Amino acid sequence: MKKVLFILALILMPLSMFSQQSTQKQPLPLAKFNDNVNLPLTANERAQIIEAYGESADKLVFNNAHRLKSIKHILRNRVVIKLITDEKNKKPCPKLSDVTKFSTEGSDLKNNQVFNPANFNPLLYVFEFYSRASAMYQVDNTNYYIIIKSQYQ
Repeated sequence: MKKVLFILALILMPLSMFSQQSTQKQPLPLAKFNDNVNLPLTANERAQIIEAYGESADKLVFNNAHRLKSIKHILRNRVVIKLITDEKNKKPCPKLSDVTKFSTEGSDLKNNQVFNPANFNPLLYVFEFYSRASAMYQVDNTNYYIIIKSQYQ
């Protein structure tokens, strides 16, 4: 009986060790910041942050160096607004009106406001800024597309 248990243990031991190996996901790489994030905020960027964060802007952004750097990176390098008029270059993607908007005072694009890329504030929307992949959204009833680049590119 002891021999049978010993042989069984020898057979099962490699199998149990093999089953303990797990497939681990690759850890996230470090975000790559461009050199322009070290420059001071522009008046427009400061206004966009205040519009999005309101009274909490100092506490949540301006007094947090890493958060401020991350938001500068979003505003300066990762959000691109493209006008695509050629039909063959257009791709099906979610509409901007499908993205949740933070509760703030001001204009709402769902109320037939005209989209102006010069004053678009991406911080007012719940975009997935920190996902691994890039994302693209079409501004409703326009040829404008908002591209959110991955921070790992």
